[in-house]
Amino acid sequence: MIAIDPAALSERENYKLLIGSIIPRPIAFVTTLSEDGVLNAAPFSYFTIVTANPPMIAVSVQRRAGERKDTSRNAVARGEMVVHITDSSYLEQVNRTAVSLPPEESEVTLTGLTPAASDHIAVPGIAEAHIRMECVLEQAIPLGGSEGAPAADLLIGRIVQYHVSEQVYDVQGHIDPVALQPISRLAGDFYAKLGDIFVIERPS
Repeated sequence: MIAIDPAALSERENYKLLIGSIIPRPIAFVTTLSEDGVLNAAPFSYFTIVTANPPMIAVSVQRRAGERKDTSRNAVARGEMVVHITDSSYLEQVNRTAVSLPPEESEVTLTGLTPAASDHIAVPGIAEAHIRMECVLEQAIPLGGSEGAPAADLLIGRIVQYHVSEQVYDVQGHIDPVALQPISRLAGDFYAKLGDIFVIERPS
């Protein structure tokens, strides 16, 4: 076993160890609205559940040289965002939204994705996604970095509405993972589809 001190590594070296070790990671596809009404969309694989009571999720958005990305800036300014589960049916468009565009240009327009009106917030979602979650921003926590410049913003969203396709939702209220065909992020340019599914019962 190799012992590695993270304090002795560069940011890039820590990044490579983390994204190569913590796999697979689900991909949050997040839409936000700029103050000028431009619909922004971007994928993030630093993404997880926070709690079910109330339902909350977290997306960590890395900064560029201490500056917030459009997603963080918009979510903080408006207090809203829509988080979609990335699946194989629209992966190519999601990947293309990772391009760096100026704030006045929309990744949704660039990729030809279809905006879908939300029920409880102003930010539209994307119709192509099988699962999308309207969220109000519970907290935005600046984290990491050095010399007073944070490295990331942890966006904690409280879900106020789910939108789930009938194709992936069963009568018991469960999501069918095979029908959903979620995509996960590995390291570099590598991604993964759903692999073998097996059951291990938890001890009582």
